[in-house]
Amino acid sequence: MANLRLNALEQLQGRSNGVAVKAPSEKISDYFGCNSFGIDQMKSTLSPDVFKKVTYAIEHGKKVDVETADAVAAAVKNWALPKGITHYTHWFQPLTGATAEKHDTFFDGLSGIEKFKGSALVQQEPDASSFPHGGIRSTFEARGYTAWDPSSPIFILEDTLCIPTIFVSYTGEALDYKAPLLKAIEAVDRAATYVCKYFDRNVSKVNASLGCEQEYFVVDKALYAARPDLVMGGRTVFGHNPARGQQLDDHYFGSIPPRIYTFMKDFEVEALKLGIPVSTRHNEVAPSQFEVAPLFEDLNKATDHNQLLMDIMNRVAEKHELKVLFHEKPFAGLNGNGKHNNWSLITNTGVNLFAPSSSARDNLQFLTFFVNTIKAVYDHADLLRASIASAGNDHRLGANEAPPAIVSVFIGSQLSAVLDELEKNGNVKVEKGDNMYMKLGIDKIPEIILDNTDRNRTSPFAFTGNKFEFRAVGSDANVANPMTALNVIVADQLNAFAKEVDKLIEKGTEKRLAIVNVLRKYIKDSKKIRFEGDGYSEDWVKEAEKRGLSNVKNTPRALDAFLTKKSEEAFLKYNVLSKKELEARHEIMLENYIMKIQIESRVMGDLALNHIIPTAIAYQNKLIHNANGLKGLGIDNKSIVKSIQKISEHIDAVREGVLAMIEERKRINKVENTREKAIAYCDDIKEKYFEKIRYSVDKLELFVDDEDWPLVKYRELLFLR
Repeated sequence: MANLRLNALEQLQGRSNGVAVKAPSEKISDYFGCNSFGIDQMKSTLSPDVFKKVTYAIEHGKKVDVETADAVAAAVKNWALPKGITHYTHWFQPLTGATAEKHDTFFDGLSGIEKFKGSALVQQEPDASSFPHGGIRSTFEARGYTAWDPSSPIFILEDTLCIPTIFVSYTGEALDYKAPLLKAIEAVDRAATYVCKYFDRNVSKVNASLGCEQEYFVVDKALYAARPDLVMGGRTVFGHNPARGQQLDDHYFGSIPPRIYTFMKDFEVEALKLGIPVSTRHNEVAPSQFEVAPLFEDLNKATDHNQLLMDIMNRVAEKHELKVLFHEKPFAGLNGNGKHNNWSLITNTGVNLFAPSSSARDNLQFLTFFVNTIKAVYDHADLLRASIASAGNDHRLGANEAPPAIVSVFIGSQLSAVLDELEKNGNVKVEKGDNMYMKLGIDKIPEIILDNTDRNRTSPFAFTGNKFEFRAVGSDANVANPMTALNVIVADQLNAFAKEVDKLIEKGTEKRLAIVNVLRKYIKDSKKIRFEGDGYSEDWVKEAEKRGLSNVKNTPRALDAFLTKKSEEAFLKYNVLSKKELEARHEIMLENYIMKIQIESRVMGDLALNHIIPTAIAYQNKLIHNANGLKGLGIDNKSIVKSIQKISEHIDAVREGVLAMIEERKRINKVENTREKAIAYCDDIKEKYFEKIRYSVDKLELFVDDEDWPLVKYRELLFLR
């Protein structure tokens, strides 16, 4: 193992600054979306009548008829074949967290020509037997179906035409992340459109949009391969902090290292070809940590693009002899990786419903959606916490820059003052027409709200100017899960709001005054969720408890929120997830947690027993030999003896800890109830043994000769490129 580490370091010495990267054109606009069959491609290749049917289906969520599907399939085939494409696949997102695909060739051996019919475009039948299902189907019902999602562009990856689809079981239940997301988007569209008509009758549709910032680490491929824990589990289970980590803050926004820069350019070009509007790149806080961020897109498309972007980054990294780490906490003591979800609602008339304005009417509309979102988060905080729960994110939440497990909302001091004033006094004067204005200590909410762009890094859910930023989402997650939950609860809250307002109007209250009265009540009801201070402080933990806010620190217990009556009613009301589907997802997420912790535990045991302890004993024998030699010369070196004793203590602690952990695993594996087993893996494996074993291993790293140590060290992984 020591040779593996030294060989990896030798390979690193011969690395260049990356492969040459050349964009198809100097202007991004010349090649943006060239590998994506989007609206522009459809318009140029389909007849006007077919194009109209397809766009109608996309805008209204309707099915595409057979004739239209055949026309689209023919156009897609004719577009793809000249690009050297030989196969097609239905690209879907099963509950594994990754994407999946089964490739079929265009070539028909019987006819001797390439064929692609509408039936192949619209539906495929992959074997569903090995995908997580949570008990939805029996073993003999292995069949599953993928169905084309026309609202997300078809794209080319390598030599394959990829068709974004949903994935359902033989009996129709969703087995993926996309199907529920599409239903949640439809629900929030209907609810928000209804509320918008209080202010503008021209609004006929509201689109949920998303800008998804993606954080990641990049390490050399050879160094990565010399760390079995990174290969098996995505994070380092051992590793002493280097003398220099992120404390100088010199990496953040610093000059991008040349080798990483060429990698970034390369994956950006590939992303832009696919129509992914990557816009921002920079160094993040921790050494070897970086971020990429796209422009805002339609939520469904943005979700697909984020999954695709991670795939592209992994593929391109291989060309550059690099590895991308999306795990939420690959290195202890350093910032983790998040995926900041910047979410907003935008009308078909081009109005961002979370953007304050100089217009009094528009500001009341802004306050309506602003307050209702806060109320939704307050009422369903536990569900949002559950939606971002994972084994990886448990390592990150509350550590360094990551938000705590307590869900709170940051809105900035100025908007806090506005809501407080409205709650206390409700000083609203209503006049005819649009001359309604609010006397809130200020004449109107300014167009530019200074404090709202103050990024409170400790807030899980923050308002940042014209959007809400859900910062607690883990970097390895499929954003469809938290975005489904968010859109469902906001849709439910907007419908509840409309019901209360309509009731007041029916009783004779002027419409805008009715709106304000309901908002005042919501501001008061949801005030406990608002927090402007330091989310890391112990004072906030105590304060949150006084407010009655949950602080669920681990995934097995957080996931309970999916099965509460409140959550179940919200999902069922909008046909997003049935009770059976919710129970299945709960089971799948628990199983995933168990397997992740089990893998980490096994990796720790393997490294400790087969690599760390033998190395430490060998080094200890060197010291004993040295001590005996000195003793033969009449020299009694107490420091060497003390080191030998310390090494023995840590070796014993590691061995005893690992063997006890293995026995505990054997006991837990006999537990039949999945929730009980997940909690046992959390409490009796992760919490009881991980840090204890790690402490002694990391101490041994400091004792053992550098040339003998078997694992690539943090200073090498993070600073050698």
